[in-house]
Amino acid sequence: MDGGGRLVQQVAARCDPAPSKWAWRYQRLMLTPLFRLFLRVFLPFLIVFAMAGLWLADQDRRDRLVMIVNDVKTSVVTRPEFMVNVMAIDGASIGIAEDIREIVPIDFPVSSFDLDLGQIQDRIAELPAVATVTVRVRPGGIMQVTVAERDPVILWRTREGLDLVDEQGFVVAQARTRQLHADMPLMAGAGAENHVAEALEIYAAAGPLTQRMRGVVRVGERRWDVVLDRGQRILLPEVGAVQALERVIALSQAQDMLARDIVTVDMRLADRPTIRISERAVEEWWRIRQIEVGKTEE
Repeated sequence: MDGGGRLVQQVAARCDPAPSKWAWRYQRLMLTPLFRLFLRVFLPFLIVFAMAGLWLADQDRRDRLVMIVNDVKTSVVTRPEFMVNVMAIDGASIGIAEDIREIVPIDFPVSSFDLDLGQIQDRIAELPAVATVTVRVRPGGIMQVTVAERDPVILWRTREGLDLVDEQGFVVAQARTRQLHADMPLMAGAGAENHVAEALEIYAAAGPLTQRMRGVVRVGERRWDVVLDRGQRILLPEVGAVQALERVIALSQAQDMLARDIVTVDMRLADRPTIRISERAVEEWWRIRQIEVGKTEE
């Protein structure tokens, strides 16, 4: 009976459905999400990474791999549909177009992958005469450059010569001679380019004096002087320059003030306008005064 009992126990132990100790631990680990992620993702990655590292440990293999990658890259970027063959410039004058081609020296044909359109656009935008610019590659292998130039509205006389300036005060280009821009207003003085709008307002308010105006001069980077023919000058205040000029025009129309031998009309003090006459007029006035005094004594 004892032998039979032990046999039954051994058979029952072999038929026990309970898992072994290691199987139980494995099943418990598989119930952990992090362990499953490690087995499915990280472990294969580590195996592949280790195999790749072993394969790339050989310098010859690395050189062959680099050569293959370069060949594939070259075969892709040099395909005809990716090649740029010409640069087209729209919206620019002949001189500006020549400047653009000079600062963007590209040897065509070139792959569009080798073109840094942002850098090219920034370089073109640095040209003084360019207000806005866009650069893009059009179908057909054309690099399209669309330019909007600055429109000069006034001449600025400096020690270096004459400059063409737009409404924002940007120097567009140099003017060769005044005669080529005879219909354009003229300004001078340090800092004048920062007050172009005010200078244009003064010209617009000149009215009947427009034909006599030779220009406006920025004085001390604070205010304007209006220069007329015959050496006359109107000194305008820092604030309310246009209104002061309108007062001078009204006085001149009422009393022909600027038609006389006046050198300057000082409007810097609004409550006390001052005029200065020429030396010849002063001498004439004294001569007439002496004649009148002589007649009175007789």
